[in-house]
Amino acid sequence: MKRQWEIDALRGLMLVLMTLTHLPTRLTDPLGQPFGFVSAAEGFVLLSAYVSGLVYSRLAQRQGIGAMRRAFGKRVFKVWLAQAATLAFLFTIIAGLGVRIEQPAVTNLLTYYLAQPRDAFLSGLLLVYEPPLLDILPMYIFFMLLSPWVLGFALRHGWSGVMVLSATLWAGAQFGLSEWVYGIAASHFELSVPYGEMGSFNTFGWQFLWFAGLCIGAGRQAPDAKPLRFPNWMAALAAAVALYCLVWRHFGEHGQAPFGGDAELNLLFDKWRLGPLRLVNLVALGILALRFGPGLIERLPRLHALEAMGSASLPVFCAHLVAVLLTLALYGDNQLARPVWGDALLLAGVFAWLYAVARLALWWEGRATPPVSAAN
Repeated sequence: MKRQWEIDALRGLMLVLMTLTHLPTRLTDPLGQPFGFVSAAEGFVLLSAYVSGLVYSRLAQRQGIGAMRRAFGKRVFKVWLAQAATLAFLFTIIAGLGVRIEQPAVTNLLTYYLAQPRDAFLSGLLLVYEPPLLDILPMYIFFMLLSPWVLGFALRHGWSGVMVLSATLWAGAQFGLSEWVYGIAASHFELSVPYGEMGSFNTFGWQFLWFAGLCIGAGRQAPDAKPLRFPNWMAALAAAVALYCLVWRHFGEHGQAPFGGDAELNLLFDKWRLGPLRLVNLVALGILALRFGPGLIERLPRLHALEAMGSASLPVFCAHLVAVLLTLALYGDNQLARPVWGDALLLAGVFAWLYAVARLALWWEGRATPPVSAAN
């Protein structure tokens, strides 16, 4: 089975958008959530889950559930090593620089670590403490740990029960389920890590996106799988929703906060809980991508740089964090800290670094023409 280069290119695009969002430059705000009230994180998680469902369900069909679970376990260990290495970089080099030059962008990022270094280090390795910017991989690891059991159950009994439970947990996340569970855990296990230091992403909300992607990917492997098609009226409705959100995002008076200072209404589009209107925006974009994407792919040239970064997405993701953290340590989080030409040089250097990491990773793994894999 050949690798789907278009999926790699899309993941590469998500990594580019994440980098542009996290690097403090003049492009941070304009290119944050560029397609409406949806960020690159949603696209990256959904694509990763889709590829996981596609690959690991085929592995289960060919070699059995046990082989599928072992493959998931190897992947989890690899991602945990990447998270541990990134944490070590943050807690040593970046923390040292930040404290030495009194850089608020770093010290504010590491408030808990600087106050409780031993507890923060150990709980960071256990994926309990998740500093800002380093909270995506722990969530990814948790979903990957659950996936072999969920996928094994779904392959035997179908996806209906799984998705009903997943949707229920997502709904609970909108009404404080995570905070309630944290309160119980803190009281019974003497949990010392504050709730606000356990990552920005609400796991109960985002698991719905992961398992939806896993379900879609696994469904593509079914012997009787039919192409995903949508009636014209649905595509037209999706286009109207996507266009409305796009205009609202870029030409509304509040930018990325759709309702300005109204915190309650903004929760409807909340990124961290994966709010309901945010999901509507994401579904609309997904329908348009499936409806018009194949035609665009036939007409557009292949972007090999994006493919390379998407194919080696784990090392490239970690490399982007290294670049962002170094920039924060040296320049702070002021988006206007450099002149325009300085931003241009910074972005050129960072993306050259990411592409070099991608090529090196692919060379190291000997994958000039790799098969489809969820390993990156």
